[in-house]
Amino acid sequence: MFSKVLTFHLVGIDAVLVDVEVDIREMGLPSFTVVGLAEGAVKESKERVKSALKNLNFNFFSKPITLNLAPADIKKDGSHFDLPIAIGLIAAAGFITKDLSNTVFVGELSLDGDLRGVNGVLPMTLSALNSGIKNIIVPYDNGQEAAIVDGINVYGFKNISEVVGFLVGDIDGERFKIEKSQNEDDRLLYDVDFMDVKGQFLARRAAEIAASGMHNMLMIGSPGSGKTMIAKRIPTILPPMSLEESIETTKIHSVAGILKNKGRLVRERYFSSIHHTTSDIALIGGTRDARPGAISIAHNGVLFLDEFLEFKRAVLEVLRQPMEDGVITVSRANRTVTYPAKFMLVAACNPCPCGFYGDPVKQCVCSEMQVKRYRSRLSGPLMDRIDIHVHVASLNFDELSSIPNGESSETIRKRVEKVHLIQRERFKKDKIYFNSQMSEKHIKKYCQLNQDSISLLEKVNKKYHFSARSYSKILKVARTIADMDDADGIETKHIMEAVKFRITDQWTNEL
Repeated sequence: MFSKVLTFHLVGIDAVLVDVEVDIREMGLPSFTVVGLAEGAVKESKERVKSALKNLNFNFFSKPITLNLAPADIKKDGSHFDLPIAIGLIAAAGFITKDLSNTVFVGELSLDGDLRGVNGVLPMTLSALNSGIKNIIVPYDNGQEAAIVDGINVYGFKNISEVVGFLVGDIDGERFKIEKSQNEDDRLLYDVDFMDVKGQFLARRAAEIAASGMHNMLMIGSPGSGKTMIAKRIPTILPPMSLEESIETTKIHSVAGILKNKGRLVRERYFSSIHHTTSDIALIGGTRDARPGAISIAHNGVLFLDEFLEFKRAVLEVLRQPMEDGVITVSRANRTVTYPAKFMLVAACNPCPCGFYGDPVKQCVCSEMQVKRYRSRLSGPLMDRIDIHVHVASLNFDELSSIPNGESSETIRKRVEKVHLIQRERFKKDKIYFNSQMSEKHIKKYCQLNQDSISLLEKVNKKYHFSARSYSKILKVARTIADMDDADGIETKHIMEAVKFRITDQWTNEL
């Protein structure tokens, strides 16, 4: 007998519909043949499914079985094929007669028939809805995640016996449903606040500008000056994501297997902190199944690289393309996948190997050659892609004890949100959201300068010899500062402040 069951194959953060076709013949030697470009995990599914079904007293493996995964030109991988393969076998053996053409099956099987949760259920459920499919059956652990999608019936089960019982009508399935209000709740759940940061007015200003235009930012300062503290609080001043951003981010987290609240869309801007020993594969994504890396997980959020100059140069250089394009293409032996990677880079570093070059209190012990070698790790092309550079000075005890708490994250976030709305209105026909995403075409249109501003930029450029990309970055940051002032045009004061935040164009050569 023949049966066909529907499931999905993940391609990046999207899902492709796959037909699981099973044919069990009455005559012939026992065999179990899998065709249709099945990769390692799917081939292993065959053994898991056989053990699970035998332990549940399904005894049809003495017959020749052919399993086809269509379309046959796409490589399929993932343990979520276990459940659809098992249901296809049971249906082909005649135990299930119900029409399965409107139901998708996703789930991994244990050897005793229990269902285990899998990654990527949200994009699969969204694809099922977009394909006009009415039902999806998933492991119980994935039920809340799948139910985020409105308009499709989501059923979660703990083992395959329950699934079969539901399909033959012996038991009622538990239908998962999420209250719509849960995904319309804009309350942001952070346990840190910008009011904890004392002093550091220049760095706080730089952080607000960066957040307002989603600009990349580099902080340079001595150990303990507050760089990491400021970086961790930047997500708290960013407004909630739009529904489109939230769905895309949640899909990435689902595929990566890091979704925390499985019954709620990710609303907070993710803060991804990367250690300097991280490999390039961990950063951009990879492994055998081309999973998303840290830069994709930080999509629509903040990617924080502490001890920036301690990273291997090769690791830092892989950031150049996604910083420019907003996407990253991961190529591995068996597949090529493109992931979104529109993140706000926040980096922090010391000014020298010992960390105290230029510190007003503690003397630097590094030689001039050591400092030059240390700073040379910053390549010009990479530095060009960082919009805002700011020194973070150390505070002494008297300053720390006497300076009152600063503004709260909520107060700053309200200002940032206002600037975000200005940009969304400006770019509503341009398919971008923020000033940092402007191309040269947009800069010419939205960053027009008066004669005083042009003269100022000419003087600055004669002194500092900015690259063409640095020049563009100055204009983008100036546009953001003008938006913060609710100004229609870019004025000289906006240009001057933007230029002030290009200090490391000279910092790397100041010795």
